[in-house]
Amino acid sequence: MLTAERQVDAARSRLEQARAQVAAAEAEATRAAADVQRYENLLRYGAVSRQERDNAVATTDKAAADLDAARRAQQAAADTLRQREAELAQENARLGSAQAAPDQIAQTRAQADQLAAQIAQGEAAVHQAELQLSYTKLYAPDSGRITRKSVEPGAYVQVGQTLFSIVPDRVWVVANFKETQLRHMRPGQPAKVTIDAYPDRVFEGHVDSIQSGSGAAFSLLPPENATGNYVKVVQRVPVKIVIDEVLDPQHVLGPGMSAVPEVRVR
Repeated sequence: MLTAERQVDAARSRLEQARAQVAAAEAEATRAAADVQRYENLLRYGAVSRQERDNAVATTDKAAADLDAARRAQQAAADTLRQREAELAQENARLGSAQAAPDQIAQTRAQADQLAAQIAQGEAAVHQAELQLSYTKLYAPDSGRITRKSVEPGAYVQVGQTLFSIVPDRVWVVANFKETQLRHMRPGQPAKVTIDAYPDRVFEGHVDSIQSGSGAAFSLLPPENATGNYVKVVQRVPVKIVIDEVLDPQHVLGPGMSAVPEVRVR
């Protein structure tokens, strides 16, 4: 009885190992096929040599052969497991409904604990693989249009390398009003913006926020107003005006464009 159970457990272990080998072979075959496709695309532009493409094709053929061998080994392990289970069923039928001995119960519990530990270890490995896979995808913080792109398909990038800039779909204007114009200006007030590139088009928006301080105070080299300087210069305060309407493709707006804002304060 114990011998038949050990044979069944061994057959199950071999089947699980064969399944893992099949999964690994399938992953390798998928990766090799993707490499061949990438080399084919790069070969059209002369970015790789034909020998490198041929090496990738050979790797794909080897991966396919390994996958076929792994599948045959899995089938053989499954057949062996079915045979061992049939032998165990015959042994159980011969013994009848006799109660299991205490040492058999202890052995079964030990095997269950061992299998539970293996399952926990496998789940941890899967979680680690999913985490590593998530690192291969980069997500932009906001939707918009790509500009200043400095990378091409097939190029190698380094950690922290800037690939491109994103101009968000939601556009705003930073208007440097005089401090004497802010007496009645408040966030939420309606505003109109005219862009020099589209003089016949008026964009509707509103005041989003007013900076707590002048632009000169937060510049790289703030001006030094020493004691005794009686020349008073009107300062400029940045005011953020957000465009409310949805922009159409005929009026493309981007950073650095000149604008004339107008805020209704009363």
